[in-house]
Amino acid sequence: MIMSQSARLVAATILLAGLGTASAHHSFSAIFDEGQPIEVTGTVSKVEWMNPHVWFYLAVEREDGSVENWAFEMGSPNRLQRYGWHQGSMPVGQVISVTGSRARDGTLKAAVETVVLPDGRELFGAQDASQ
Repeated sequence: MIMSQSARLVAATILLAGLGTASAHHSFSAIFDEGQPIEVTGTVSKVEWMNPHVWFYLAVEREDGSVENWAFEMGSPNRLQRYGWHQGSMPVGQVISVTGSRARDGTLKAAVETVVLPDGRELFGAQDASQ
């Protein structure tokens, strides 16, 4: 069977779209190490509330006055909502504390266990570490 060039293009587009979605989800233990716990406090600089994982970013001031920019991964938006989160839970500019597991590669990236908001509420990061 001979496919037209446009049919091949459509097929390739569908294949590539599927690969992007499949590769977006990963095994927790492949990326994060529960043996490397972190606890940081910083200012929320960005929140990306989308599937498959919510990410947020913190500007964390070090003792010498320099700033580290951390990236934090949480569970899916749906799962977070079941644990009491909503899109406005962490506005940009808010100071929060985070506990979690650092990335295996040593970068300033971590999976969230808990977030403590300024009013003292503690919210679960909704990560599935069993994967």
